[in-house]
Amino acid sequence: MTDPTLEPLLQRIAEALERIAPARPGDADIGAIDALIWRAETGVLEAVHEVNAVDIGLLKGIDRVRDILIENTLRFVAALPANNALLWGARGMGKSSLVKAIHASINRERPGALALVEIHREDVPSLPLLLDRLREAQRRVIIFCDDLSFDDGGDAGYKPLKAVLEGGLEGRPPNVLFYATSNRRHLMPRDMIENERSTAINPAEAVEEKVSLSDRFGLWLGFHGCTQEVYLEMVAGYVEHFGLKIAPDPLRAEAIEWSVTRGARSGRVAWQFIQDLAGRQGKRLD
Repeated sequence: MTDPTLEPLLQRIAEALERIAPARPGDADIGAIDALIWRAETGVLEAVHEVNAVDIGLLKGIDRVRDILIENTLRFVAALPANNALLWGARGMGKSSLVKAIHASINRERPGALALVEIHREDVPSLPLLLDRLREAQRRVIIFCDDLSFDDGGDAGYKPLKAVLEGGLEGRPPNVLFYATSNRRHLMPRDMIENERSTAINPAEAVEEKVSLSDRFGLWLGFHGCTQEVYLEMVAGYVEHFGLKIAPDPLRAEAIEWSVTRGARSGRVAWQFIQDLAGRQGKRLD
């Protein structure tokens, strides 16, 4: 038989444990925080207090796509029709940097106008839950997925995303837009598309279903490899912005040598060169 005198003691112990237990994390205030990360495993929107964003003026060689995306985002902020955007193409050419730079630029001019919520590609199946959280938000929100792509077995991710972008009974909330970056125009590798053609009963229909996901982005913005002169323009822009001391001719020679050793020219390679140069000069890149 249970000793009745133990019940009050057990109750006090349980209450004490509840008091000292860490509180379950809750959502950050999307009305007050400009940047957040969606943590699908806990179902929580986590605040990001310092975004890794570069000044939009430092992004060289992408003027056309920059202007298109800025205009689309400004229309969205003004509650006018705007499109979901897929930024695809060459690695290191500023796709994700452009999204973050535009967000920072707009909020600098119009404080609090736009929230940026990052979702990791492996958490895309949880998008419907995230949309439920954002539907009642009293501000404009861009959901941002960096390096979005799907490989074999990716149905759990791309089918919910198709519904979010343009389908589904509820549809996308009017205060939410979806921006994604990818190295692949159709978000999946060519061998996966070819495999669909070779194994499906109706190859054309199978491939059409797979590639139709990218069709649901109203904007396709292509990023392509840059010329040597554009690469050097990127380097010079960083040098001027951070006040690095180096003469033009040595700068050009060193920057070209750096790109040759990397076997590539891109915004990422230019930034890596600037980090090396600043380190050698004992200069902090704040």
